[in-house]
Amino acid sequence: MKLLVSALETSSNIHLKELVKHLDQNIELKGVFDKELGIPLYDLSHLAIMGFVDAIKKIRFFFKLRDELVELARDCDKVLLMDSSGFNLPLAKKLRQTYPNKEIIYYILPQAWAWKRKRVEKLEKYCDKLCSIIPFESEIYNDKNKITYVGHPLLDEIKNFKQELINSGKIVYMPGSRKTEITNLMPIFRELSSKIKDKEHVLIIPSKFDKEYIKKTYGNLENFKISNDTHKEIYEAEFGFICSGTATLETALIGTPFTLCYIAKKLDYFIGRKFVKLPYIGLSNIFFEKMGKDIIHKEFLQEDVTVENLYEEYQNMDRKEFSKKVSVLREYLKYGSSKNVAKIIQN
Repeated sequence: MKLLVSALETSSNIHLKELVKHLDQNIELKGVFDKELGIPLYDLSHLAIMGFVDAIKKIRFFFKLRDELVELARDCDKVLLMDSSGFNLPLAKKLRQTYPNKEIIYYILPQAWAWKRKRVEKLEKYCDKLCSIIPFESEIYNDKNKITYVGHPLLDEIKNFKQELINSGKIVYMPGSRKTEITNLMPIFRELSSKIKDKEHVLIIPSKFDKEYIKKTYGNLENFKISNDTHKEIYEAEFGFICSGTATLETALIGTPFTLCYIAKKLDYFIGRKFVKLPYIGLSNIFFEKMGKDIIHKEFLQEDVTVENLYEEYQNMDRKEFSKKVSVLREYLKYGSSKNVAKIIQN
C-alpha cells in the first residue's frame, strides 16, 4: 500500500514515527514527513511557520505544495493528514474533488472545540475517518460514525511516568521550538536560573538545530546544561518552566511539577484571544476545566511572564496536589493511539 502523508509539524512527526511502528512493513509513505521515515518532498525545516504573520509570508509556497501533493496522491491508495489544519483542510478539499473515492483519514484533528467550529462541517464533508485524541472532541461532530477517540499519542511515546515526587536538584527549561518563543523567553530563563541557587539548570533544545542557529537564537547559555532528550530530562527534573504547547501536557503526564509561560507576537496573541474562547491555553488545564475541576498548573502569559512571577510559583506551588491531579489526567486520557490509528489505516 502507498500512503500519502501530510505531516508538516515536528510534533506530528513524533506521533507519526510511533504510528509507523504498528503499520505493515509493505506500506510506503509518500508526501511530507520526517526524512527518517523515507524520502519526503521537502525538508521539514522549510515548512515550519509560527502564527498568522509567518503563514502569510509563505502562502505561495503552500499553494504549490498542495498541488504537488494532489498530483502525488494519484498513485496512492489512501491519504493520512496530520494536524496543520490551515494547510491540510484545503488539501483535503482538493483531494476530495480530484479523487472522490480515495479514502482520506485525518489524525490529530484541528481544535474546532476551541475556535472555528465551522471546520467540523469541512472535516465531515472531505474526510472519511477522523481520529480524535481528545476525549470530549466528538461532542461537536454530527456524524458520530466518522469520528473515533483513539487515545492520546503521548501515552505511547512517554516511557516513564513518575509515581511520586523527587528532589533531584534539576530544573528543566523548555522555551519552545519557534524562534519568537525562544528569543522572548530566554532572557527571562537566564535571569531565573541565576536566581534559583544550587540547582542544575537543564535547557531542552530540539536536535534539529545546528550550533550556529543555537548561538544566534538562544544567546548566552553558560548557566545551562544543554540536552535534547526531552522525556528523560523532564522525568529527572524536580520542576520545569515550560512554553505552551504539547510540552506542557508531556510534562504533566510524566509527573513533573511545572508552570506554563508563553510570550507570543503581539498581533498573533491579539488575534488568538479574539477568536479562541477558552479560559486556559494549557491542554491539561483545558481537560480539567471540562471535567469541572480546578486547574492543574499556573499559566503566565505575555506581560505576566516575569522572573518574579515564575520564581514565586516555583517556591510556592503545591506539588503534592499537582501529583494527585496527574493521576486523574492519566486516567482521563486512558491509553495511547498509535495501534488504534494503524488499525484504521489498514482496515
